[in-house]
Amino acid sequence: MPPILDNKYPSSPSVFAAAALMREARRQKDLPAVDVPPICILDPDGDIARRLRTAGEARPFDAWPCYHTALDTFTLAGQTVGIIGCAVGAPFAVLVAEELFASGCRFLLSLTSAGQIVPAGRPPYFVIIDRALRDEGTSYHYAAAAEFGEADPRLVAMAAEALRRKNLHAVVGASWTTDAPFRETKEAIDAARSQGVLAVEMEAAALYTFARTAGVKILCLAHVTNMMGQTEQDFEKGEADGTADALKVLEAIVQAHELQEASAAARRPEPTP
Repeated sequence: MPPILDNKYPSSPSVFAAAALMREARRQKDLPAVDVPPICILDPDGDIARRLRTAGEARPFDAWPCYHTALDTFTLAGQTVGIIGCAVGAPFAVLVAEELFASGCRFLLSLTSAGQIVPAGRPPYFVIIDRALRDEGTSYHYAAAAEFGEADPRLVAMAAEALRRKNLHAVVGASWTTDAPFRETKEAIDAARSQGVLAVEMEAAALYTFARTAGVKILCLAHVTNMMGQTEQDFEKGEADGTADALKVLEAIVQAHELQEASAAARRPEPTP
């Protein structure tokens, strides 16, 4: 058995925990223990975070103790949300996700650009990822070997309905998560296509597998922007590097999530005195 699958013991607790790293980072940096916003966004391309900074709409979250990333906050759907740019790839995305959930995050959205596998339109367009092929190494540390990392179907349904209500076009379907974007061979693409995979990206399978095992809420979206450089003028994302449409999609989902949370809270019985 190759090392990527051997000696993983996914049911055993980790000796090294994100909360311990956050604790020691705060001590070294002399930072207060302040929770991050309950809703956070991973922006692997960094385009959204850069646009918000340039427009003066984002501000640094100075109490974020992570050694590798910067956390900004901005207002979306009337909520203060966090955003981290350029956390590319499964290991980095899950490292940051672990740290965010150890620091007060309750719902994490990931929106990454992706290459088209089975066409669902002319790029750019959005895919709400309902499952992702586990063709990366990170997920195997969190759960036993399986073909797909599965999304929470309730989050997928919520997002699909939210975008439908706002007349924002998106499709629901599978992605292929790879660790090696420049090793997307014809044979690998054909295999993914035979399984109905819509897009290839680098984070979703690991994020979903982590979410399932940790019992946390993560939803991954793919912004299909390219045909892997096989056509002229590829990788065009749309207005403002695609951030205008991306923010509309994220806003609709955040708004729907908050309405859902408020409705659930209203149905909970009052605590007995």
